[in-house]
Amino acid sequence: MNERQVHKYVQRFLEATECVILEKSPSHFKVKLSPAADRSLTNRPYYWSFVDRTGADPETMSMLFVTDKAKYDAAEAAAQEVPLQPQGANAPAGGPDTATPGGSGLSTAAEAALGRSFGFVHGAMNTVRMPREDLHFGSRKLDQLFDASSAGGSYVYLFQEPERKHALPYDSTPYTAWLGVNLKVEFACDRKREEFHSIGVSLASGQCVERFHDRLLELKLTPKLPPNVHITKNGISLHKAMATIEQMIERKLKQQDYSWAASASERLDEELGRIKHYYEPLIDTAIEENKGAISEQYEKRQAEIRWQYEPRVTASAINCGIFHLSGID
Repeated sequence: MNERQVHKYVQRFLEATECVILEKSPSHFKVKLSPAADRSLTNRPYYWSFVDRTGADPETMSMLFVTDKAKYDAAEAAAQEVPLQPQGANAPAGGPDTATPGGSGLSTAAEAALGRSFGFVHGAMNTVRMPREDLHFGSRKLDQLFDASSAGGSYVYLFQEPERKHALPYDSTPYTAWLGVNLKVEFACDRKREEFHSIGVSLASGQCVERFHDRLLELKLTPKLPPNVHITKNGISLHKAMATIEQMIERKLKQQDYSWAASASERLDEELGRIKHYYEPLIDTAIEENKGAISEQYEKRQAEIRWQYEPRVTASAINCGIFHLSGID
């Protein structure tokens, strides 16, 4: 991810979690975190346990998120340059520490002290403590945003927005509930390959379709039930829908070419034979006190090689949701 992509992602996260954006530019955000974002990003479990126990109104933190460090630091350095005061009769009375009319009400020395303590801040925000976080791909705080997004977006419940309004106020469009699941299938040994599948199952008819996510991308979805819409009765349960998805994945896996697994098993046997030729003579010639430690090391090394080379296939759900779509399918 480059700086622009990180910036766009952070803005979407802040808007989705209902944070208050106090100030922003193409290189930074100054925000008042929402309770949900504060719980995910600030690592204050004791404070939030106190709020939950007492029912007190939470006081969330304000933070500075920098998405383009070079651009932001350059802008801050330019903003901190203090212009020279005019000399003579036009100079303000009272010396260099006198506040200027219409300014912040602070002396130049006080502003400089705040700048050293808090960095450059604008206007009335200069008394608010804002911890700075530089966000770039691989940074700890951006990983926290990814984790919070993954946890909060693992399960959704959405409705399709109607394409047009009804001509009559009593018209009603039938909507069908679909279970949509995005899955990752991993083929792993000492090498790894991944496949992603998006499968949808109609809870009305049991119809199962692939590339369900591509279908959703063409629709506008909302968490609120649109007007003049009614939900059709489900014909199958969620448990049955999940079983249908599992059966489809199993059928697809049975059609795969597993020659890679045979090759991986051969490499596994070679590696196990290699360490066997090393450790078994070592154990035979070792003194009695050292045999136990060497045998333990040998078993540990065998387990490591099996974990690295042994072929395995795993399927896991990335996220899922119930999607109410127009029509009876």
